[in-house]
Amino acid sequence: MVSGFAVSLFAVSALGSNPNPEWDNQWPIAEKGFLTNHVQLTTADRFMKAGESYFSHDGKRIIFQAIPTPAKGDEPLEHYMMYVADVVREDGEIVKIQHITNLSNWGSSNTCGWFHPDDSSRVLFATTLVAPGGDDVSGYQREDSKYSWQFPREMEVVEMTLTEAQGTCCSEMGKSEPKVMWERDGYDAEQSWSPDGRHILYTRLEPGGTDGDLWIWDSKDDSHTPLITKTGYDGGPFFSPDGKSICYRSDRREDKLLQIYVSKLAFDASGKVTGIKEEIQITDNEHVNWCPFFTPDGEYLFYATSEQSHGNYEVYCVDASGDYPLDETPRMRITSARGFDGLPVFSPDGKTMMWTAQRGELHGDSDRPSSQLWVADVDLEAVDRAYTKMREEMIDAKDAQSFDEYMP
Repeated sequence: MVSGFAVSLFAVSALGSNPNPEWDNQWPIAEKGFLTNHVQLTTADRFMKAGESYFSHDGKRIIFQAIPTPAKGDEPLEHYMMYVADVVREDGEIVKIQHITNLSNWGSSNTCGWFHPDDSSRVLFATTLVAPGGDDVSGYQREDSKYSWQFPREMEVVEMTLTEAQGTCCSEMGKSEPKVMWERDGYDAEQSWSPDGRHILYTRLEPGGTDGDLWIWDSKDDSHTPLITKTGYDGGPFFSPDGKSICYRSDRREDKLLQIYVSKLAFDASGKVTGIKEEIQITDNEHVNWCPFFTPDGEYLFYATSEQSHGNYEVYCVDASGDYPLDETPRMRITSARGFDGLPVFSPDGKTMMWTAQRGELHGDSDRPSSQLWVADVDLEAVDRAYTKMREEMIDAKDAQSFDEYMP
């Protein structure tokens, strides 16, 4: 019999780099049905933690947030900075990133970067521009959880233009000054452009509030339209690839257990988004489900969930259509690693998944790897086959149970 450690060494050679088999030696084999050729893009020697990354429309750049690793004796920054980087490929495979460039002002709070759908030199991100003030910043935190995120009222959506880096792999890109897209008091963030570049979808909180709503800005008439204003925090919205729907997570039940939703958009004759035609609940359970993201064909949502435990979030897949009742809609596990896995996104061609994971080397006195950016080849056809089989088995089991419970 081959030991688990020996098996993991073979898998690492065949499937990608595992920098810390002592932490978890099983994920290269456990994930090989869907994910292969794993590569760690950021490391703790450069960033204490990094996450929430997105590809440009041509797959040549990524944007992400991170806290830089301080020099020895220095205190780390309190808030995330915003970074962009060029993707380096060899024989079509992503092997690393280079020209890593900070976009944000030192000490500011930053989140939710995004590229223009046609121009990888234009980016959006949310920033306070200066250090957020006061100790009474509202925020979200699940009871007994160490993780939380804040809603500084100074947070604005800004656009920035990039220029090509000159010279070596370690040089930085050029950048313009940030342009504030609109100014108003309160938290505006969690934004993304529509596939045609006309609209910006975002989350809005009134000053001091915690009840986030979804809004949309139209660049043609400079108007803001509320989309989702129901009770509970609604956030993390993204457009479907065809621009006709949005996905998001919601604390609609106000129990700090987030659920996934999809809503179909309403348009007028000019193509302006005027509201929501239909809201569809995709998950309804006792877990925290968040950061949903459409596959490039719009058929599925990948998202992070606490189904395994709150100490081991994993990436799952679920049907995005809402065409089936919830008890006939499987939730299928994609990642299988010991630490956190979440914030999944895809390259434009659908061949690569990028996400935030704790599966690298230990750093400092931590008892687990820091959160860093990872990529892997993703087989979405295999995902579809496995999911279809899982649904069929779920429906068969439901029918069998109904037969067993039938009383003539």
